[in-house]
Amino acid sequence: MKLIIQIPCLNEGETLPQTLKDLPQSIEGIDIIEVLIIDDGSTDNTAEVARQNGVHHIVRFTKNKGLAKAFHAGLDASLKAGADIIVNTDADNQYKGEDVPRLIQPILEGKADIVIGNRDIENVEQFSFIKKRLQRLGSAFVRNLSGSNIADATTGFRAYGREAALRLNIISDYTYTLESIIQAEHKELAISNITILTNFVNRPSRLFKSIPEYIKRSIVTITRIYAMYNPFRLFIRLGAVFVMVAIVLGGRFIYFFLIGQGGGKIQSLILAAVLFIIGFQLGVFALIADLISANRRLIEDSLLRVKKIELSSK
Repeated sequence: MKLIIQIPCLNEGETLPQTLKDLPQSIEGIDIIEVLIIDDGSTDNTAEVARQNGVHHIVRFTKNKGLAKAFHAGLDASLKAGADIIVNTDADNQYKGEDVPRLIQPILEGKADIVIGNRDIENVEQFSFIKKRLQRLGSAFVRNLSGSNIADATTGFRAYGREAALRLNIISDYTYTLESIIQAEHKELAISNITILTNFVNRPSRLFKSIPEYIKRSIVTITRIYAMYNPFRLFIRLGAVFVMVAIVLGGRFIYFFLIGQGGGKIQSLILAAVLFIIGFQLGVFALIADLISANRRLIEDSLLRVKKIELSSK
């Protein structure tokens, strides 16, 4: 059984040695532990520091491509290196290496495909009050959309079984954390949770420059992924809203028409007709999007087969 711990890095030359030092050297049930670094276009000596500290695999981008692409490249490289389990952690030493054995245990026991390390958000020292509230709100929103029970949807401390890593296809250019959860639930992968403690990290996030930017980009990501995996539900619900408003306005016009005051309410009839047409079009979009979604599932199934054939030939 081979475990690869992957660490996406962006200018982490200073913090990487401590992160690597804290990683476990042996775990019961694991025969081989290796470390893989994804250098996301760092301008410092991150790659050299990784080599000096005995990192087994280094994937290096010549320019910064973002966390989502770094994460996906890490999964691909880990699978090609023969990983049975992949753990993703951060290079800033936020997550404790001592929690890795607990993180992978549900996968070793065959109880989960993915395990999420939920931070105790209220007790994370570096999180402001506003950030804690946003983390809670965002996680609740993702739980509602995906049907999961994950308490911390943005944590980067996660473990993936080989099959789960093969089935995930990250398309976001921003972050993988939200997308991978929604994908996993809709692909019926079993997700477990453990509660973890974190180390204090005294530096601003490198993923986003401000909270408003993070909120905006997260909403765009969630909406995009939800529309991809639930297009019929999304468009049919939007269409239903427009049709219901159209019915109310149409009923209003009929009421005034019956009492002889319809002449001054013609704008309600016009607006009702416009809204009804929009609602009907959204219903048509729902059917078309559902067909496209079905086609995408077939393509992903084919891609999964291709990946397995590619890896079996190595």
